[in-house]
Amino acid sequence: MTILKQITLCLALLLLPGRYNLESGGAPGGESAAAAALQGLISNTETLVTGAAREMPAERYDFAPAAGEFRGVRTFAKQLKHASAVQYLVAVSILGEPVTAEMSDERGPDSVRSKEDVVKYLEGSFAALHRAAATVDEMNAFAPIKGVFGSAPATRAGLIAGALAHSSNHYGQIVEYLRMNGIVPPASR
Repeated sequence: MTILKQITLCLALLLLPGRYNLESGGAPGGESAAAAALQGLISNTETLVTGAAREMPAERYDFAPAAGEFRGVRTFAKQLKHASAVQYLVAVSILGEPVTAEMSDERGPDSVRSKEDVVKYLEGSFAALHRAAATVDEMNAFAPIKGVFGSAPATRAGLIAGALAHSSNHYGQIVEYLRMNGIVPPASR
């Protein structure tokens, strides 16, 4: 089973009636059960990825392994910018906001180069995903919407799950980059 299918299955289970008292407004704080489930998944990924991003020293943001099968891979900064751009792309697509060139090419803005700028861009992408998740409810979570990665229709829950699975893939890569630089990732301590 692919990671995307696993995340989607988890979302479906979290959205089952009984998880929250839907008659009294859903999740604590008036959020729908669907939004609350998505917010929790986003927050978990956000903690892992931003924690790792903060851990790498600024002077190592241009690090990319070169030996063996690593030739031509993205730098640490470019891994984060790529994951962020995809998260922005998914969020603005769900929110009906304009897609920028930096999102559609999945590279992020060229002007974002320093550690401070990359971390700010990363944090902004998670904030955008949180905003998108807040619009999801039990009625629209699995309703078809225009996909952002080709012509196939998608769902709001599926797009967010896909963005998180994608970011988790890049999290694994940046963890390897941290370890190659003698740094233990925060989540491994």
